[in-house]
This record gives sequence, C-alpha cells and structure tokens, in this order.
Amino acid sequence: MRQDPFAVSNVPPMIKWLLIANGIGFLFLLYAPEPTMQHFALWPFGEYPVGTSHGPDTVGFQFWQLLSYAFLHGGFGHLFFNMFGLWMFGRVVEQVWGGQRFLLYYLVCAVGAGITQVLVLFFFSSGQVVPTVGASGGLFGVLLAFGMMFPNARVMLLIPPIPMTAKWLVIGYGALELFFGVTGTQAGVAHFAHLGGMAFGLAMIAYWRSQGRMMGPR
Repeated sequence: MRQDPFAVSNVPPMIKWLLIANGIGFLFLLYAPEPTMQHFALWPFGEYPVGTSHGPDTVGFQFWQLLSYAFLHGGFGHLFFNMFGLWMFGRVVEQVWGGQRFLLYYLVCAVGAGITQVLVLFFFSSGQVVPTVGASGGLFGVLLAFGMMFPNARVMLLIPPIPMTAKWLVIGYGALELFFGVTGTQAGVAHFAHLGGMAFGLAMIAYWRSQGRMMGPR
C-alpha cells in the first residue's frame, strides 16, 4: 500500500477526458444557456413552461439528462471545486483501478445520483421546479471509493482548512449531506443526489467484491 496515495505525478487519461468534457459542457452553458439548460440539465418528471421567445414551450425529464446534467455547472466556482476534487481523488482511484473500470464506476455514480434526485423530487418536493446540474454525484462516489481504499490517508479540507483522515472525511460529508437534505438546509443544493452517488458507488464496489473482481491499492 502506498504511504502517500497522492504521489501520482501524472493525470490519468480518463480524468483528463472528464476534465475536458466538463470544460466543454461549461462553455455550452456559458454561450448557449437556454437550449443547454432546456435539453441537457436534469429536470423533474412532468412538463414545465419556459418563458423564452424561441425553442420549446415546455421542458421536462428526458432519459439522457441522467448523464448529460453531470457535465454542466452553474458557475466557474461550481466547476472549479468539482473538478479539483475529481482531479485530487479520482486520479488516485484511476491509478489503482485502471481507466475503464474507473470510468464505468464514475458514470454509474453520476447516473445513480441523477436517478436519486428525480425520485426524491417526484415523491417529496412541492416547491419551485429547478433543474439539476453538476458533477457532484459522481465526485461523491469517487470520494467514497478513495476513502475505502485509503481510509487512513491524511487529507486537508479547503474550507475550512482542517486535516483529517479519508474515512472521517467520507463519513463527515455523508452525515452532513443527510442532515442538510432532511432539514432542508442549504436550499438549492442537491444533497440527496450526492448521497445517491455514494450509495450507487457503494453498491457497485460491493458487487465487484462479491464477484472477486475488486482491486485494492497497489
């Protein structure tokens, strides 16, 4: 097992392509915000009117949005922090698992987060309809995988700058997301989507382990 899991000098290929894809998605949303949000953000079930002079009169859920939403971000800060986390933890996970397995895992977490979000909105939301964007669901799945691989690795939060081990980072984030989601704190953040990304990631890791196909840190 590595003493320092972050001692990865290169950017693995899947991380690189995911960073590029998210950058392209950000540019689409920046220069063509209305059609990009209407067609590729994650909308709840149903049809909702849009107040634009061109394009469709209504918007709503489409199956491809379960993936496309994860490549869009609501601002540069949103994009930066998600991509920083993906680079920081994802490059280590990809180094251990290899590119194909890492990409499959990441996409399953992102889609799982999207499924969780639309189901939560369908059963529990009665407020304003807002589309969901962002790679956080996939990132939370990657964070879970890192924490399970390197539970005692030392990590440093950005805000606030507090050092802790990876296992407590994962547990802490999961507990906070559950608390925020249940209490409605930090409205506008898809807390249950984050938890969905972690849950689908955990299920996939458990399945791989049951099949004897789980790779640990080298």
